[in-house]
Formats: sequence, C-alpha cells, structure tokens
Amino acid sequence: MNGDGERTVVPGKTKKKLSRKTYEAELARLQVELSKLQGWVVKKGKKVVVIFEGRDAAGKGGTISRITARLNPRVCRVAALAKPTDREQTQWYFQRYVAHLPAKGEIVLFDRSWYNRAGVEHVMGFCSEDEYREFLRSCPEFERMLVRSDIHLVKYWFSVSAKEQERRFKSRIKDPLKNWKFSDMDQQSYVKWDEYSHAKDEMMNYTDIRQAPWYVVPSDSKRRARLNCITHLLGLFPYDRDPSTADIDLPDRVTDSGYVRPPIDDQRFIPEVY
Repeated sequence: MNGDGERTVVPGKTKKKLSRKTYEAELARLQVELSKLQGWVVKKGKKVVVIFEGRDAAGKGGTISRITARLNPRVCRVAALAKPTDREQTQWYFQRYVAHLPAKGEIVLFDRSWYNRAGVEHVMGFCSEDEYREFLRSCPEFERMLVRSDIHLVKYWFSVSAKEQERRFKSRIKDPLKNWKFSDMDQQSYVKWDEYSHAKDEMMNYTDIRQAPWYVVPSDSKRRARLNCITHLLGLFPYDRDPSTADIDLPDRVTDSGYVRPPIDDQRFIPEVY
C-alpha cells in the first residue's frame, strides 16, 4: 500500500527529479508520436475513448492538455462534463456520457467520466445507496457493450500521495492563476481522504475487467506521470511508427490582374503594442 492509501505498487527506488530539459525533449518526441496515432485513428476509422480518473490534484488535467496540445481538435476532443442538469438527473445514468462518445476517426478524452458515481457522488451522498450499487453492477456491462461496439476503451487512474496532494492544494490556494481550481469539492476530498480510498478500492474491485482494465499512473511527479501515461497509451495501438509522407509542392497562385483592392486605410487594425 503506497502513500495515498491505495493498493498500488510503484516499482523501483525513488528517482531524482526529472529535469525540464529532458522532460520537454521527451514530451516533444511523444507528441510527434501522438500525431502519428491520430493519423492512424483517422485512416483506419477507429473509435477511441480514454478515461482519466483519480483524486483531485492528481495531474489528470495537465496530462490531458499535453496530449491534445498538438492534435487536431476535430479529431481529438475533451469531454469534461459539468454538474448534471435537472433533466439529466432524470435520465438513464449513462445517457449524458453516451452523447459524447466518438464516431469513426475520433478520439475522446474524458476528464472524469461516469465514474463520478463511484467516487464523488457516493462519498458526498449525491446519489442513493441503491443508485450506487446499481452503477457497480451495470458499469462493467456498459463498458463491455462499448468494447463490442469497436470502441477502444482505456482507463487511467492517477495515484497521488496524501502529502503531495496537500502540497498541490496549498500551491493552488496561494497562486492567483490557480486558485480558481480549488473548489469546495477539493476541500471535501481533502477531509474525506480515507472515504475516497475505500470508494476507489470498491470501484476497482467491480470495474477492473478484462475487456477494459484499469491502468494506474503514479503521479507524485507530474512530469514523469505525463510522459509515462502518454508512452503507455501509444503502446496500446498498432499505429504506423514510420508513416510515409509524400512530397507536397505548392501550386502556382492564380492571379487576377484586373482586381483593384480597396484602400488599406478602410480597415481597422489593432494597436501594435508589441
């Protein structure tokens, strides 16, 4: 059992801090590979869903942003759903998530997902015990159905220690660029650490299935977590590591010698402050 109270094993000894230079070089290399993966998904008409779960401040959002940074938003998009509306609360629980599933040639990254019911909703009492138990029963079948529908479903759990979560929370509170991230739910997740641990263990017990297993990402080091997660994700798909690229020549422009453009003074230019 590691420092966050979760039954995960982190191999190897404590490693020294990954330098920014090494991190940025590896991230750039991996983002090239992600671009190749994107091309493969489009060409082969694949449907990919990647779920990012974990404790608050575990590093999910930072990893997602590094994955999407160099990709086409029309191919790879993020689903980060807000609190359900009154109408959505009356729907079949999975219904609002189904609307965000990919079509052929698309990748969807869920920044939290239907697993809200097994985590925050259960711990904070936002759902009934019957609703919670029904989720644990139906979720594995729902995910098997997605896999049978040719959706590649990948699930990551970002595992952060109590000490590191506390450090990140304090950093958020002090930083005017980050304090918007610290919510009432973050505060409660900090207080209810053990309850979230129990909820996570029970969730894993029911939903770590062969067709869609959970992959745990040790995330006390954000840089390592991002690189390790992206490397693992790439390794799950048989995309072409060395795609051939045909030479592309720009054609000659077609000019209209009889066209006279309006005076440039007729346009409103923004001030050149820089």
